[in-house]
Amino acid sequence: IMMLSDPEVESAVLISSDEGASFEKHPINFNILSLLFHPAQENWILAYSHDSKLYSSMDFGRKWQLVHDNVMPGRFYWAVMGLDKESDVVHIETRIAKGRAQYVKCRAQRCTDGNRQYLFPGYVDTNSLVVQDEYVFTQVTKSGRASYFVSYMRESFKRMKLPKYCLPKDMHIISTDEKQVFAAVQEWNQNNTYSLYISDSPGVYFTLSLENLRTSRGPAGNLLVDFYKVEGINGMYLANKLVDNHIKTFITYNKGQTWALLPGPSTDVAGNNLHCILPFCSLHLHLEMLENPYTSGPITSKKSVPGIIVATGNIGTELSSTNLGMFITSDAGNSWRQIFDEEHNIWFLDNGGALLAVLHAATPIRHLWISLDEGKKWDRHSFSLAPLYVDGVLMEPESDNHIITFFGHFSHRSEWQLIKIDYKGLFSRRCMDGDYQTWHLHNKGELCVMGERQIFMKRRPGNRCMLVQDYSRIYSSEPCLCTTYDFECDYGWERQADGKCSPAFWFNPNGAAKTCSSSQSFLNSTGYRKVLSNNCKEAGRNVYSPRRQACRPRPPRGLRLSTNQGELSAPVGSNVTFMVYLEDGDSLRTSIQLDFGDGIKITYSNLSRTDDGIMHIYRTTGIYRVTASAENSQGSDSSTLFLHITSPVERVYLSVPIVAIRGKEANLTAVVWPSHTRTLTFFWWFDNSSEPIITLEGSISYTFQREGKNKVTVQVASGSTVMQDSKVITVKEFFRSLLLSFSPALDEHNPDIPEWREDIGRVVRAALSQVHGVPILLVSLYPGLPTTAELFILPDEHTASEHKRGSEEALETISDIFVTALNQGLIQFELKADTRIIVYMTQQTLAPLVDSNSIHSGSAMLMLLTVVFVGLAAFFIYKFKRKIPWIHVQTEDSHEKEPEVISTVGQNDNMSKVKLTEFPSPKELMAKDLEARSLGSFSRTTTQSTHPAALKNG
Repeated sequence: IMMLSDPEVESAVLISSDEGASFEKHPINFNILSLLFHPAQENWILAYSHDSKLYSSMDFGRKWQLVHDNVMPGRFYWAVMGLDKESDVVHIETRIAKGRAQYVKCRAQRCTDGNRQYLFPGYVDTNSLVVQDEYVFTQVTKSGRASYFVSYMRESFKRMKLPKYCLPKDMHIISTDEKQVFAAVQEWNQNNTYSLYISDSPGVYFTLSLENLRTSRGPAGNLLVDFYKVEGINGMYLANKLVDNHIKTFITYNKGQTWALLPGPSTDVAGNNLHCILPFCSLHLHLEMLENPYTSGPITSKKSVPGIIVATGNIGTELSSTNLGMFITSDAGNSWRQIFDEEHNIWFLDNGGALLAVLHAATPIRHLWISLDEGKKWDRHSFSLAPLYVDGVLMEPESDNHIITFFGHFSHRSEWQLIKIDYKGLFSRRCMDGDYQTWHLHNKGELCVMGERQIFMKRRPGNRCMLVQDYSRIYSSEPCLCTTYDFECDYGWERQADGKCSPAFWFNPNGAAKTCSSSQSFLNSTGYRKVLSNNCKEAGRNVYSPRRQACRPRPPRGLRLSTNQGELSAPVGSNVTFMVYLEDGDSLRTSIQLDFGDGIKITYSNLSRTDDGIMHIYRTTGIYRVTASAENSQGSDSSTLFLHITSPVERVYLSVPIVAIRGKEANLTAVVWPSHTRTLTFFWWFDNSSEPIITLEGSISYTFQREGKNKVTVQVASGSTVMQDSKVITVKEFFRSLLLSFSPALDEHNPDIPEWREDIGRVVRAALSQVHGVPILLVSLYPGLPTTAELFILPDEHTASEHKRGSEEALETISDIFVTALNQGLIQFELKADTRIIVYMTQQTLAPLVDSNSIHSGSAMLMLLTVVFVGLAAFFIYKFKRKIPWIHVQTEDSHEKEPEVISTVGQNDNMSKVKLTEFPSPKELMAKDLEARSLGSFSRTTTQSTHPAALKNG
């Protein structure tokens, strides 16, 4: 026994080795806030102090040694037996600065500087380290976005891959059972709910299982998720989900592949018919876990009695906190019975063969209830002469000891009372073979559950015999043929209404990275991955399992270069570690060259030799163009970053037109978060230029002289931080464009980030390409809501300048085809299984667009309206020139002035001389636009009239 003294009196531990008959006092020089005992060595203890220091003792608290200081509370863990090489290893999260920490691994009694291991490359977020079973989790937040990392079986950390547009705000690990991770993730568009995601074995690739899980906060602020694993039945879980502002309870038998409502009981506890019909009425259960370990909680199940679940809940359209009753199922959730119309605490007795129920009440009680037939009949027993406030029940689980102990108090002023009950007298003998019966596990009549047919054994209800502790619960098990729902959709694939898995709109299965080893082949996903612990067997041709394909020589593609910290700046003289990644290509046969930009280059024979990063030290300050090049017999690729010293900027986005006119100025804008005023330096890099254009403003006008694709990179420097964004601009002599809008449903799924806009643009371009095989189509989505885009129709790259007129006419014809298709609603794409988006034409624009900003300016709209007005005037002049001998156009003040002769119209010699009102030239319009910009913002987020959709009614 260990007791802690009152720290206000003295700092000491009191230790007894004779069951409390005597105690030894051992003074300590710190105050203990919490203790963590070793899972296997009973004398090994970790103690956390009030000043954030961690101490260890290997002799049950008699001697203590400092392990580490600046330790985050609750973020220290003992070794996991069988995974960590030494059993005295400690995993610690130490605070470095505000919001930043390090993951440290060392031995409890030898955690000196030289013996510490830093297994994660870089800093992590505070309060993010979790060590659980085979996994180590941590989190890193940069530019406002969190990235999550996992180490499986103590191997190197890998980034956890959630679906591309999940964009998590928060993540909590629910379970790591069976070498699989269940995670509750709060997505970008969720506030009070979380979504359930399930991983593969290494915990890297996650797929969605259930959306909008109900959550709450515990007394200490910890997240509580309404998610419950049913003991004794493989793959069976319960969850509470928000559906149309109603909380409903769902059940799954296949580890989250399909979910269904719980059927309500046919009668209440009094035998009255309930008429609860799915889906309008169902059973809803409370799944939260209580803080008090000596009460049963609202739901309980036991591995020794598979199929039996007892829970608190209600019947109706949603979960309620009133009119609660107790419900039981004996067939693993397929049917339910009501056993009490008040809330009770219920425990399993006799290895699950009997049930003990105690009324959950604020008043004292003196009776308990016991059932030997799965809750069909209850016998009342008196356990105390005087009513007792029951605070908890103690029992020894999985034991032949038939003793339970009630503890509580007779009144609020009385001392604790312990009442020991021996319930062995309820049984007359031990159970024999004839006392058991079998039952078939099923899911609404389907006998194949988790890929096998299982028959369980249980005691015949009502037999008063004691269960043998180690009797086999599973009578027989036989594998089934695999079906679609024995597999979960692989990463990047989504379940459709017919149960099949199809690629998500953002995922290209043919572009997935395939790493070929020396075996000259690899396993290519079919879109399915088998549910872990599912035992089905595939018959004949394996439809779902990955298929082995031969490795074909591929050119390097998707080469990425970064620093290990993701930073684009470093102090002079420090070690900078560069990481080189190749998305696709034969990595074993691809050589890598890294040019550090300071006259030093290094070459590796293959990419695998750079797994640990490439270190380099810069001796002088400056801006360095660092280039990584990958080359093999099939081709080459390169990636560039610019490294220098700057100060903090959180995020930068380069806003450029995706198409520009050769020889005409194009406006480029760097948008920076948070907003800065003249405190930033902007570095503009165009193609392979050796020197950037440096500005102090976030906008620049640039004239492209070369047709084709031109890459633009902007870097924003502030203090010691540098961030960059790159875009590719297609430069042409001429083009045509159409403004597009979409079904309103697309706005509900728009997170308003560049990656999403690029993916949607790619999908729209693919849909448009099916209408007409034009040479080049580009689609650019604009930021903000509602979602709008612009379609650019470009001439063929090989069109000669002398054929310009013919090509313009051809583009005009193609533009008319798209206008017809868009007006008829023929351009559509599928966003999700139940969401189809229609693309419409908003307004046709004239080409060439000289001033092609991604956000249309006020001057552009004024210019458009001017051209339309001139066209209408010319039309009316032509239409009526034969009927009207002359036209007199007069302004309001022309009564006082003699009109100036500009031109004469008509057929008679006696023509009236008129002055036609002149429109400003394009240059004058641009000047007016610049003047307007100096008076007020034309930002798209603040001025509705600048939005392309404003042209709808124009």
